[in-house]
Amino acid sequence: MFEKIERVPGDAILGLIEAFKKDTNPQKVDLGVGVYKDDQGNTPVMRAVKEAEALLLKNETTKTYIGSHGAPAYGEVILPMVLGEGSPVLDAKRASATQSPGGTGALRLAADFIATQLPGKDIWVSDPTWPNHLGIFPAAGLTLRKYPYVDAENRLDFDGMLGALKEIPEGDVVLLHACCHNPTGFDLSRDQWQQVLEVVRERNLLPLIDFAYQGFGEGLDEDAYGVRLMAESLDEVIITSSCSKNFGIYCERTGCLIMVAKNEEQMENVRSQIAIVARENYSNPPAHGGSIVSEILHSAELAALWRDELTEMRDRINTLRRDFVEALKPYGLEQKYACVAEQRGMFSYTGLTGEQVDRLRDEFGIYMVRSGRANVAGFSHKNLPYLAEAIAAVN
Repeated sequence: MFEKIERVPGDAILGLIEAFKKDTNPQKVDLGVGVYKDDQGNTPVMRAVKEAEALLLKNETTKTYIGSHGAPAYGEVILPMVLGEGSPVLDAKRASATQSPGGTGALRLAADFIATQLPGKDIWVSDPTWPNHLGIFPAAGLTLRKYPYVDAENRLDFDGMLGALKEIPEGDVVLLHACCHNPTGFDLSRDQWQQVLEVVRERNLLPLIDFAYQGFGEGLDEDAYGVRLMAESLDEVIITSSCSKNFGIYCERTGCLIMVAKNEEQMENVRSQIAIVARENYSNPPAHGGSIVSEILHSAELAALWRDELTEMRDRINTLRRDFVEALKPYGLEQKYACVAEQRGMFSYTGLTGEQVDRLRDEFGIYMVRSGRANVAGFSHKNLPYLAEAIAAVN
């Protein structure tokens, strides 16, 4: 029966990983893989995570299932982190947390919920968006459509975005990136969020906000501005959250689907449906990552340590953005790549063409995806001069 099954191309980023490993260039640079790296190119385990795991190992008493919604202690800390301490949404008991296998798992739960409970609704994503969005939603049976986000000059096309949102059919779902837009790094200002809110309200759209990088842009609360604005201003919002980046626990697959409804009764109705979706998907989420997050955020000492470490990572990335532009000054390219310093998060739409990306790989051992998206965390003060020289050579 398997003889007719065809081989399909592998994931582009996984292919980059393999090519990078085989490259013998001693100056090679990996800007493709979307994980945080320190100045030595490592993805470290945060000190707060190490201490939390030690406590878990000492105090853990069971390995039993934690239920389709996950551990209650996890939801207790994620909801205020995302929606804010003292949130009116939480006070009104309008929000529900469902622990998921990473932010990706939360997105799939949302997709299946929309497909089963809101049939006929299309989902609109930014152009460009995280490539996995393009697979997750159609796999759940949803029709995926796009609205503009970046123009031909590699700038945020907010006018184009807003104009397109105004044409979306009433009741459709619109996916918005809360902060640190992946893959571009271009984020909405507070005023732009207000304008998007008005269109969403006027068109009666359902916002699905992908919040994968809280704390990597401007700060934990600052990055949540758009999420909290939507949740407090609208009756219904879907939020997908991830702890992979801000806790550095990528392999633990720790995410959360947050559903916001008009009132507590409707929230409980929605929550009951999400439990079924989760049960039919993977039954129970993995427990360890959520336990780490709960242990940290329930401890004032560990939470303070974690916030300090997260601030260090965020500040390092934002400093590298500015230093990258500075390194291009001797080549007269600082204006052309000034956008890199303006963007936020781990990723940057550099404006490099596919042909330039190919040359950087083949001639200099610098690896990134052909869209020109670079992982800024792959920059270091050691490789910035080499990167600047190579980019100047292909311009």
